[in-house]
Amino acid sequence: MTYPTYRDEPRPPTANPNNTVIRSSTMLLMHEELARARMREVHQDAVASAQARRVLAARRWQRRAERAALRARLAQNAVR
Repeated sequence: MTYPTYRDEPRPPTANPNNTVIRSSTMLLMHEELARARMREVHQDAVASAQARRVLAARRWQRRAERAALRARLAQNAVR
């Protein structure tokens, strides 16, 4: 519960979570490096999954082509 303050009363200091102070460049660089490492991992996962999708799609298209060739051979033999 907050109480009204009067003009002559000192106000308590407020904690501002957005106003963080980084005391050393080492800490700043460490956090940046961690963020970069995480982004590299995410990028590598995305590249690997894209490659897996391409391989699966190629296999799927290969099977379709083989089935179409089989149907074409069967149709050609049926006409003879």
